Amino acid sequence: MFGTQMTMVTPEQALPGRDATMPVPERHEVLGTPLAPPYPEGSEIAEFGMGCFWGAERAFWEIGAGGGIVATAVGYAGGYTPNPTYEEVCSGRTGHTEAVRVVFDPAVISYTDLLKVFWENHDPTQGMRQGNDTGTQYRSAVLCHGETQRQAAESSRDAFQRVLTEAGYGAITTEIAPAGPFYFAEGYHQQYLSDAKNPNGYCGLGETGATCPVGVARA
Repeated sequence: MFGTQMTMVTPEQALPGRDATMPVPERHEVLGTPLAPPYPEGSEIAEFGMGCFWGAERAFWEIGAGGGIVATAVGYAGGYTPNPTYEEVCSGRTGHTEAVRVVFDPAVISYTDLLKVFWENHDPTQGMRQGNDTGTQYRSAVLCHGETQRQAAESSRDAFQRVLTEAGYGAITTEIAPAGPFYFAEGYHQQYLSDAKNPNGYCGLGETGATCPVGVARA
């Protein structure tokens, strides 16, 4: 199951999956909030793929100390197989990327602020890998909930590309696509790097060190 798949599987080649959904822990290990819907009125959802989802999730819940982050969760997005398991996703035969869902209060923190965290906490130029983690399940992705998010993602990508080019990096390979189904990962993956689980565990994120020129000026 753990072969490295460097090209995307087609819908016809994808594993069949199942109807049964993954059980979801009731509360967030750090924030104490519900992981699954329904979320508080006024909340919005953002979803990102930036390599191994353990470190990606921590990058977002850590900015919640000042408020604005309602919940985070890890799962599988952007693929074809319904309700996949971790082993199936790691086979490269589901089409999913490891993703983090960020539920946020837009009155406190903007989607642009989240994009800044996304771009600066991984290397979006690496194609079907992130550091030592290789395969289509580690590709960089922004799964957009609506046209406003898509426009913001593309604008921030273009701005960050100019910075990366000046720093000697290649082209951004990040997939920007409409959000489809988000399948929650197994319970042991949720908040994996929290103090209660594995605070010194493997992170896998490797940022470029470049600063994304978005999220600075706020209307």
